[in-house]
Amino acid sequence: MPQTSDIYVIRYIFSILHAPQNPTKVAESPRQPRSAATTAKLATHSLLSFKDSLPFALFYHYFLPIFTLLFAQHQIGGHMIPVGNSYIPRILDTTVQTHLKAFGAVEIAGTMWSGKTRTSLEHGSSECNLDDPETRALAEMAPDSILSGETPRVIDEWQIVPPLWDAVRRRVDAAPHERGLYILTGSSRPAKSSTMHTGSGRISRLRMWPMSLQESGASSAKVSLSALFEGEFQPASNETSPARLAELVCCGGWPAALSLDRDLAALVATQYVDALVASQDAVAPEPESDLRRFLQSLARNMGSAPKVDTLTADMGYLTDGKVTETGRRRTRDLLAYFTSRFVVDELRGWEAPIKSPQRLRSRPRYDFADPSIPAALLGVDERSLLGNFQLFGQLFEQMCLRDLRVYTSALSKTKPDSLHYYRDADGLEVDAIIELRDGRWGAIEIKLGANKAEDAERSLLRLQRKIAGNPTARNPNPSFLLALVGVGQFAYKMPSGVLVVPLTCLGA
Repeated sequence: MPQTSDIYVIRYIFSILHAPQNPTKVAESPRQPRSAATTAKLATHSLLSFKDSLPFALFYHYFLPIFTLLFAQHQIGGHMIPVGNSYIPRILDTTVQTHLKAFGAVEIAGTMWSGKTRTSLEHGSSECNLDDPETRALAEMAPDSILSGETPRVIDEWQIVPPLWDAVRRRVDAAPHERGLYILTGSSRPAKSSTMHTGSGRISRLRMWPMSLQESGASSAKVSLSALFEGEFQPASNETSPARLAELVCCGGWPAALSLDRDLAALVATQYVDALVASQDAVAPEPESDLRRFLQSLARNMGSAPKVDTLTADMGYLTDGKVTETGRRRTRDLLAYFTSRFVVDELRGWEAPIKSPQRLRSRPRYDFADPSIPAALLGVDERSLLGNFQLFGQLFEQMCLRDLRVYTSALSKTKPDSLHYYRDADGLEVDAIIELRDGRWGAIEIKLGANKAEDAERSLLRLQRKIAGNPTARNPNPSFLLALVGVGQFAYKMPSGVLVVPLTCLGA
């Protein structure tokens, strides 16, 4: 596998091939090992003497471009990452292309640093960036003035100037037969009163998360979620160590971190949290210290469905030692703040088609957009996770849910709320349920180790009996029952029909 030093050699040779001057031969002691730079300089002397020959023309115009492409990637943390400014394809790309053909405008929303702008620019032809003060001032005075340009035109961080939404909607209305005019990106939702029209039928709304393991190259994607809904499954293998899983949790799916080594990559999540709670955000409902404490409270409660009163007491928003409506309102404002910034995702209980729906527990759970966020909030790293398997399992579940959200968003029959969890009064819990528009559904239990697959199997089969076991109810059988594991080498089918699949084998 080519190393980073190999890439520097190629780049150096490219620059020398265009240089008119003669190089100075480098003296080298035979006892010293050659560095990458020395190797390049020695190679240059021979290349330049070869430069004006016919063989050189063939080498330069045919073989060298191929050679360079082969070295245009290098290995980071065990998977392939493009170097430089190469675009890393996202699972959302196909959906963006489709929606640009069907709608006048497309919005791509998601938490900051998730790659929305880069993906939008890959599909767009011109750009308007509202981070620029002059552009923002112009947009505030006359929103229509910044909408002209080659289409699709990218309006980056449109929520900074909320009237732009209605301006785009009017432009789309004025060209009813044109499609793909605008791509809007947003890292937060403005207040509902800031826009006059939802844009329904004119502006398609898509969601982006940080990179899944398939997108970052850490999953082989040999098992397709889409194929599982079609009844297709092929055994596969892709072994991942606990240490590697812990690294993936702590580094997260941030595109900016992919070319960094793991120690530096973990800093990205820390800086994300610091930037998120920065006090300069004028619309934050509480001071910076409370914002951070609230996120830490959610991190301590991840995997559960905490009551508002629990979070309120955890924040200390009490009056005479008791939770009051004032404290609850402050807590709800904090929840709304972080969900509107796509930091926290609400996961609702599944309203399963059973005889006694009142026995279901549907209070929402709150998950993080990326597992590295709660890891940074709790101050854990790879080493500490390997010594705390309970916390490791909770953070692994957050990583699985992030990837399931990404993969579910690519399904052809998906809904905005296709992903749920299941819990009932009998104590049965299943970590994830995916329900499609046509009524098909699949159930997923998440386990850190494949040695817990039998526990997952029992829960999944119990759920199947509850939903589809009554012939008079005529509820459909699940398309699949899946034990999604972390540490495990093989993707296989158990005799009961339950599938066991490592997360590093799963893809869209």
